Amino acid sequence: MTVKTLADLLGEGVEGRGVLVRSDLNVPLDDQGQITDPGRIVASAPTIKALAEAGAKVVVTAHLGRPKGEPDPKLSLAPVAARLAEELGRNVQLAGDVVGQDALARSEGLTDGDVLLLENIRFDARETSKDDAQRAKLAAALVELVGDDGAFVSDGFGVVHRKQASVYDVAELLPHYAGTLVAAEVEVLAKLSRNPERPYAVVLGGSKVSDKLAVIEALAPKVDTLVIGGGMCFTFLAAQGYTVGASLLQEEMVDTCKQLLEQYADVIHLPRDIVVAAKFAADAESKVVPAHEIPDGWLGLDVGPESVHRFAVLLTEAQTVFWNGPMGVFEFEKFAAGTRGVAEAIVTATGKGAFTVVGGGDSAAAVRALGLPDDGFSHISTGGGASLEYLEGKELPGIAVLED
Repeated sequence: MTVKTLADLLGEGVEGRGVLVRSDLNVPLDDQGQITDPGRIVASAPTIKALAEAGAKVVVTAHLGRPKGEPDPKLSLAPVAARLAEELGRNVQLAGDVVGQDALARSEGLTDGDVLLLENIRFDARETSKDDAQRAKLAAALVELVGDDGAFVSDGFGVVHRKQASVYDVAELLPHYAGTLVAAEVEVLAKLSRNPERPYAVVLGGSKVSDKLAVIEALAPKVDTLVIGGGMCFTFLAAQGYTVGASLLQEEMVDTCKQLLEQYADVIHLPRDIVVAAKFAADAESKVVPAHEIPDGWLGLDVGPESVHRFAVLLTEAQTVFWNGPMGVFEFEKFAAGTRGVAEAIVTATGKGAFTVVGGGDSAAAVRALGLPDDGFSHISTGGGASLEYLEGKELPGIAVLED
């Protein structure tokens, strides 16, 4: 199976042609609607810029947040269009709808090198419909915007694990290519999957064991070290027979965690100390306690300093590192030390020649929020869920449909 890339499309020639690009521009916004982390816009710009500079009429489609299949002014792509224009150094039009009259009129008026961003694709319920026919109708309307000689470039890695109209169905209607971002992501994840240099260490955080169970089961037999932190570590601690106070706990997953600990005792590493708080708040009273002595009524919000030291030793000795999920509530400065310590250890490993990958999502946000350098890691993924599903061995619909 082969996948044609952006380079192939540019080699065929795009001047004067309409090119539909599916980007991942799903950036976080604050309460005032300001972008707090433009990482995905920055990562998406090279593909769009290359097409525009080659004379294509570029129509970009993307989503923001989770609108319920209808327009939501709070989730308009207006701030994204402005930031994308800055990144590209050229004007970016924003259509007032997805595939309606404004989108059609603007697309018909495009000249060579113009960039049009359609309004939030998820304002149209057909985008995420389980009904193949409904998705196909939206895909056909998207194709109409770029014309019969158009092409489709898939560059939104964060959505390739979804069978959605702008990700999957349009690829069945147009000549299709992988953008630079998607091609790079797949290359990196393939390197992790096929023959990683050892020792191979994986760090998993986040809230729920159930969200990461499949990737734990897939990776535990393949790695040398599996560090578990974040909210889900408390279910593992409970599986060891510890009380976890008011910490996040999935009681229905305790037996599963117990089995994993028994089967992979030499691989799984849990925190030995925890930063606990009297309440979930940035200014909460806090203290460090042994992992087996979390007081009643207190909740764990970060891994402790001894744990960070132990994890750092393991990570700095690794030759390959994959990290997905923060160690604690890094958004609160008081509970960011665990995530910062792990991230800094991975940066050190990178400096010693290790291949290090940040698996998107909250981990990528943490890197930027904590002021760590992007080049301190070999690769920062733009797609948390897609990265995990790839490593689990699942077929990603948005990648499979690109294969010829």
